[in-house]
Amino acid sequence: MRLRYPRIEPLDDDELNDEQREVLKPFGDRVLNIFRTLAHAPKALKRFNVWGGYILSDRNALTPREREIAILRTGWLCGAGYEWTQHVTLAKEAGLSDGEIWAIGRGPKAPGWSSLDAAILTAADELVKDHFITDATWAALAPLGHKARMDVVFTVGQYTQVSMFLNTFGVQLDLGQTLDPAFPKRPPKAPELR
Repeated sequence: MRLRYPRIEPLDDDELNDEQREVLKPFGDRVLNIFRTLAHAPKALKRFNVWGGYILSDRNALTPREREIAILRTGWLCGAGYEWTQHVTLAKEAGLSDGEIWAIGRGPKAPGWSSLDAAILTAADELVKDHFITDATWAALAPLGHKARMDVVFTVGQYTQVSMFLNTFGVQLDLGQTLDPAFPKRPPKAPELR
């Protein structure tokens, strides 16, 4: 976690106005700190939920496993402990092993990645560092097809933005969660790319 305290406190139920209550209603009884924080800007949260809903849905052409590889690598590179913690659970549900999750922090050259998994990790590295995917990486992503390659960009872009506001607003882990001690206190230096 970049900050040990929230710069913008998540809203408690008794602090919500009608508009905020309405935008949080889809989350039911367990509203995460990210959404309670974003509820300070309810109109933005409403639109954020639409785009985020696309990224996390089956409308995204990436498989859940591929999507979580991209999200976790982005969170790791951006030093977003909240994002990492939330998505480790989702990654396990998507079939990633503890070893694969650990290797995401080591990047595309860690042993054991398929060529496509390594290409997704490399794409995340390039997008976070240069906001661009090189021709070599684009070609390595070709087995995904056009739509899924676009979704790699959309997914990394979404979670780069999410990392920015989580880190800047100081969104803290939700009750009962702990940050993986292996997670970097600061994001690692971006890897050198080809």
